Amino acid sequence: MKKLILLFTVIFAFSSCEQSKEDIIFPTSTGTINEILVVIKGNDWEGKVGDELRTVFGEHQVGLPQPETILSVTQVDPTGFASFMRNSKSILVLEKGAKESFSIKENKYSKPQVVMFITAKDEAGFIKVIQQKSKEIIKTFQALDIKKMQRHFAKNKLDDSKYKTTKNLGLSLTIPKIFKTVDDTGEFLWLRQHLKSGIARGDGSNNILIYALPLEDEATVAENITKMRDAIGEKYIPGSDEGMYMITEQAYAPFTFDAEIDGKKAYETRGKWEVKNDFMAGPFINYTIVDKKNNRLIVFEGFTYAPSVNKRDFIFELEAIGKSLKIK
Repeated sequence: MKKLILLFTVIFAFSSCEQSKEDIIFPTSTGTINEILVVIKGNDWEGKVGDELRTVFGEHQVGLPQPETILSVTQVDPTGFASFMRNSKSILVLEKGAKESFSIKENKYSKPQVVMFITAKDEAGFIKVIQQKSKEIIKTFQALDIKKMQRHFAKNKLDDSKYKTTKNLGLSLTIPKIFKTVDDTGEFLWLRQHLKSGIARGDGSNNILIYALPLEDEATVAENITKMRDAIGEKYIPGSDEGMYMITEQAYAPFTFDAEIDGKKAYETRGKWEVKNDFMAGPFINYTIVDKKNNRLIVFEGFTYAPSVNKRDFIFELEAIGKSLKIK
């Protein structure tokens, strides 16, 4: 009998331990989008290792009118990495160890959170790992912010089924209710969010365009994106006077990259727009999706008008919305 009681006691204790691990309630992570916390000793931060990190994170985001880094970085010494600091959503920790290594842990101190660890025995080792993993580090931190932004938008999202265009095209997206309708023809949708804070020349705006085009030659899609968006701008995005309409900035060619949206081949294009014969301008991000099943191109574009303020985070919000697109 005593053995039986002991057995049940052990089983109960073990199951309680397992359950407690599953039921741990993590604090909500802190930090703004495109911001990371680097945990590194002060002398390393001021030396060659810090220089390498500043080179990686100091790279400028393409397609913006003013130079803005891809990520903003805050540094803290390991002795100060405690309490609320551990709740930061994006953390990179550099620590001394016998051999070089790189690892990623999710939700270690808070949720949602990504904590990356770089271990090396000396300066050269740290620099080597940083160079090898720089693209993965940036991609992982940005993916976390995209998901965080999409979850935030999903809490108060528009009913996209009420729009003629998304209904006709069979699309769904996670768009916050703060966006208002400018035009919805059934073939072309234009939504706008007004931006006020810190903008000098009146109200600025974040804008979303959605439309479809015939898929004529898949091999030439990328090279024709500028031509396609200029034709749409002339047809649907007028300026203040006759003969004015939105075009791709003529002084600089946009940047186009391979992408994937809803599991389908796509192209991501970043550049600057301007109004023909006017002085209005700003950055845009365009996703052109190859929908082979329906022999068409689905286009999502976000563009920002925000004079005299930084625009990286505005474009990032539009990126998060564009990456939420689903073809029903």
